[in-house]
Amino acid sequence: MDEQSGPLDRPTATEYASWFKALADPTRIQIVSLLARRGRPMNVGEIVQAVQVGQSTVSAHLKVLAEVRFVLADQNGTARYYRINQECVACFPTAADVVMGQPAPAPPTCGPPERTQT
Repeated sequence: MDEQSGPLDRPTATEYASWFKALADPTRIQIVSLLARRGRPMNVGEIVQAVQVGQSTVSAHLKVLAEVRFVLADQNGTARYYRINQECVACFPTAADVVMGQPAPAPPTCGPPERTQT
């Protein structure tokens, strides 16, 4: 059996599953979309106002998105600003590509979420 006719290897499938799981919530999709479309870091309050859910809910969703490195958090004084991690999001495969057997992009080489202080 050649590599193309078999399933994805387990580590790649596990990584992709974590990405899909992170995006399996409408509020998380809204947050990713908001940060990508705004193109600038946003604090939790701005995100709460835009997606119209509670602060604790937004914070919990940001934690999930940060765990798969879709968003990065930057500390600015006492405020934390969230932004899209372009490097990792660019690696995100489409479900159609994976299901249809197209060559899947390699899992991201980016490390854990960066935290910068300014």
